[in-house]
Amino acid sequence: MKPKNPAKEKIKKKASKGFKGYPIATIACYGPGNKRASKVVVGIVSRVDADPDVLKKWYSEAEDVRHDFKIQHEILDFIKKHNPKSVVIADGIMGCPHEEGIDYPKGEKCPKCPFWSYRDKWSGEPIS
Repeated sequence: MKPKNPAKEKIKKKASKGFKGYPIATIACYGPGNKRASKVVVGIVSRVDADPDVLKKWYSEAEDVRHDFKIQHEILDFIKKHNPKSVVIADGIMGCPHEEGIDYPKGEKCPKCPFWSYRDKWSGEPIS
């Protein structure tokens, strides 16, 4: 059995309180498939329909970022620093960790993540 990660538990507790207003911290994980998250992105959004005011990304090629003690601690520190009223964590892995237009050309599929080539990033289900 894996040991409990205190930082991860505190983040989950903050998220469990539901929406308490803005600013809001959003947490989303991405990975080459739907089993291991290699990237986590935390954004601080100050108002509805706005882009994040602050965005921070963490990566791990070896470990799942959702279980990495150091990364979870840094996420908790980042959230505390920006003092959001609400925290929301996206369910599961939300697609490829590579960025279109940065890591591969716009309009193309990521060559490093064939799992996501024909799948919905929200559900992981095949797109017909």
